[in-house]
Amino acid sequence: MDAKSTSILIFITLILLMLGIQQLKTADSKLVASRVKKLTARDIKKKLSPSNQKEHKEFWRKILTAAGELFIARRLGRLMDKKLEEADVLLKGQEFVVIVLCSSLGAAFIVTAITLNPAGGLLAGIVGGLIPFLLLSKARAKRLNNFNAQISDALTIMSNSLRSGFSFLQSMDMVRKELPDPIRKEFSRTFREINLGTTTEEALQNMARRIKSEDLDLVITAVLIQRQVGGNLAEVLDNIAETIRERIRIKREVKTLTAQGRISGVVIAVLPVLLAAFMFIANPSYIMELFTNQIGLIMLAAAITGEIIGMLLIKKIVNIKV
Repeated sequence: MDAKSTSILIFITLILLMLGIQQLKTADSKLVASRVKKLTARDIKKKLSPSNQKEHKEFWRKILTAAGELFIARRLGRLMDKKLEEADVLLKGQEFVVIVLCSSLGAAFIVTAITLNPAGGLLAGIVGGLIPFLLLSKARAKRLNNFNAQISDALTIMSNSLRSGFSFLQSMDMVRKELPDPIRKEFSRTFREINLGTTTEEALQNMARRIKSEDLDLVITAVLIQRQVGGNLAEVLDNIAETIRERIRIKREVKTLTAQGRISGVVIAVLPVLLAAFMFIANPSYIMELFTNQIGLIMLAAAITGEIIGMLLIKKIVNIKV
């Protein structure tokens, strides 16, 4: 072995020896650091615990409540209370109005600050104000579909309970114990109303007003008629449950067959809006001719009118009542 190789090996050996000594010296400090890190992680976990998250939620809820006390928010909020109740959204009407205003103003401010285009900011503000309404409508439709999907199971439980000798009120209690939300929540509310002195007929009608379900209206109508004229309620509930199952099956088949038409309607509705937003950002002067020229305004009005007519026609075609 020549002198050059020997020197390299000696150099590597010295480096490894120094690293080993350094590792031995810092082992204790690393152990302490790891323990401190664990303790710190526990503290962070405590800070992110549900209690602290609940405090944050309560803080923002207080802000929403304070802002919702404004006169305009209260007036508009009364119109939204019913929709929020139908969607089971735990907000007051005035709080929802504040969220809509914040969403609209926030979207307009952000787009205007980025693009320096007031027209684009106005368009973004309109879209931002519509988003909460779309989410509310989606939540309401989802809850209604989930409720309708559970009605047949609820009727089966009630009919079996009635055959076992239970009363109508006890059969409702069985439903709220056996089935999940949203039907459990509504039956529990109706059950409490009856226990607090409300008549059964009035409590059932209140539930029908809250849900706005055609299937539930059919059930409640049959129950109210049976309570007046008598008859075998268990058999009536079984027949209604079978009818509702068939309706749900047919609705799903119709939804599958009309999927292409519904997708076409969505494309027709969304594509021009997205294209206009892109043009506002990419080349504002090009599309501003539609807003600054009289012929452009006429073309824009004709395009919006045609868009609305097309959407309504497609919705009419694919909306088949079962």
